[in-house]
This record gives sequence, C-alpha cells and structure tokens, in this order.
Amino acid sequence: MTFDTATFDELLKKLSDNALDIDAQQAWPKEQFQWMAEAGVLNWFIPEEFGGKELTQAELAEGYEKLAAACLSTCFAFTQRNGACQRIAGSENEELKADLLPRLATGELFATVGISHLTTSRQHIAKPAVEAEEQSDSFVLNGMIPWVTGATAADIVVTGGTCNDGKQVLLAMSTASAGVSVQPKAELMALTASETTSIRLENVSVPKRSLLAGPIEKVMSQGKGGGAGSLTTSILALGLSARSLRLLQDEASRRDDLIGKADSFKHEVDVLRSEIHRASLGKTFGDEGLSPTAIRQQANSLALRITQAVLAVTKGAGFMVGHPAELAVREAMFFLVWSCPQPVVEGVLNELSCRDTF
Repeated sequence: MTFDTATFDELLKKLSDNALDIDAQQAWPKEQFQWMAEAGVLNWFIPEEFGGKELTQAELAEGYEKLAAACLSTCFAFTQRNGACQRIAGSENEELKADLLPRLATGELFATVGISHLTTSRQHIAKPAVEAEEQSDSFVLNGMIPWVTGATAADIVVTGGTCNDGKQVLLAMSTASAGVSVQPKAELMALTASETTSIRLENVSVPKRSLLAGPIEKVMSQGKGGGAGSLTTSILALGLSARSLRLLQDEASRRDDLIGKADSFKHEVDVLRSEIHRASLGKTFGDEGLSPTAIRQQANSLALRITQAVLAVTKGAGFMVGHPAELAVREAMFFLVWSCPQPVVEGVLNELSCRDTF
C-alpha cells in the first residue's frame, strides 16, 4: 500500500490544520473520524472478508507516523479503536465478527478498549478492578474500568473482568447496556480531546454471544493486540518528533545558526524511523536491530528533547498557549505515562539524572 495519494495527503492536511483547534476545544474529534472514514483509513485492521484492508506491519508504521505527525489526539484515539478491532478480529466468535467488523470498517460503529486493568493498571490491588460473575447466558460485570479512550463516543468497549477463580474474560460490551456509567472525561496535560475517562459498571449483563475470549488465566495474552510498550507507542512518538523536526527546520530556514542543530535532529529521526522499520519486519537485536524496549527508550528521549528544542528556538511565542511548540511539549509528556514499562521508565530516569542510558 502507498500513502502517496491525493486522498491521504488531503486527510493529513485537514488533520494538521485542525490539530490546534482540537486541543483548544478539548472536544472529541468526531469530524476527524469522519474524514478518516471517507479516506478509507478506518478499514485498517479489519480483515478483507469483512470489508477491510489488512496492512503489513511496515505499512502500519508508516501510516501511524504520518497520522500522529498531523494530529496526535486523533491518532491516539484511532490506535485505541484499532486495538478493539484487533481483539474482535482475532477472536473465534465468528457470529460477532460478522456483526461488528463490517460496521467498524465503515465508521458506522465506534469501538474502543478498556483493558488496562487486565494488563498493567491497578494490578497491585488485591480486589480486581472489574469482577465478572458467570451466569447461564451472560457475564455480569461490576467495578470500574480505569482508562477508556473515546468512552463517550463508543458504541462498543472491548473490556473484561476477573472471575472468582482468578480466570478472566474478554467481552465486546455495548455501552448502551444497563448499568454502564461513563464518567466525565479526564482533564489531561495533553490529548484531553481523546475523551479518556473511566467507566463504572453496576451489574452490567453482557451476553455470552459477545464473548471474545475466556474464561482463562491472563486473557490478554491470548489473541492479537499491541500490549504495554508495544511498537505502536514508539511510532506515535516518532510522528510527534517528525512534526517537531519540521518546525525546527522552518526556524532554521531563517536562522543559519540552527541549521546544524536541525540536521542533527534529522539524523536522529531518520535513525529511529529505520529502527522501527526493522522491528516492524520482525528484526530484533539478534538480527542487527534494537529491541522494542530500546526503541521505546530512544523514541521517548527524542520526543522529549526535540520538542523542548523547538520551544527554545521559538522563545516567548512558542510559550504562548495555542502555539505548535507548546502543544508539542505537552504532547511529549504523554509518552512518559502511556504504556510505559518499568525498563523504559528507568531509561528516562537515567537520562534525566545524566546517567548513561543506552
């Protein structure tokens, strides 16, 4: 697949032109998702038999980078929607796939994931965040799903709970179900427009026909999905860095003293892009490529440094609310908390404390 088309270029331009407004208004990017539907982007991750277009990992990396560079809020929400599509497509529930996937491909339905409590978030708490009780024809859920992006817009949330015996289930839960209460969106340092919030569940009955996986131990280890610290997170950080590089190069076009700095950052962006490409082809350290953790450390480091470099060269103007530089700095902070495994956190702390990281 090629992204060098007039349709995709037009989509990127519209996303980019409206990125600052999305951040300022902190409103769900409904129109942006409509643009992506019209451009055929929403059929990514959907099997061809259900009206989709399955891209290679390398193609997805390129597409995500371009979308993140245009509008990170929209792209982040898109990744969460795609995570839901992956889980549905990867399930063995053929009837459910035939019902949901064609409508997800056209944008008729919006789905998202609420699975962090099954993987990384709140795992240290003795009582499960969401408890699941199996009944004859359904699973009854009680608790709080802690992090759900696009919760107010979602028709379906791929989520799950833990049964009394410790086994877990994964379900495609309708947000129209009785007992589902979407909480007010969280006010975030950046990406508030993604409308990430929690969902309270009170005796929510999800029919077994909506079961994606389980009951089984560690249900998130089954089927397809990015997982914590996956390559997707690094790709979005690369997209932010690529956008910041263009801002820096624009400043350098008027200031000769910045040319060397811009060239140095361009080299880092190019190297990171090459490493991500190798990883998307399945090449790891043993195949002369970096591990996903090392790539994530480099992606975080670059995003933090290049966005602050742009702020430094734009000076007071860049510090004003609504300037692309201040938006980029805030967005870079997101990668310190989104799916950030402990080894990556350690790498960040080592670098910030001026210790050798890599």
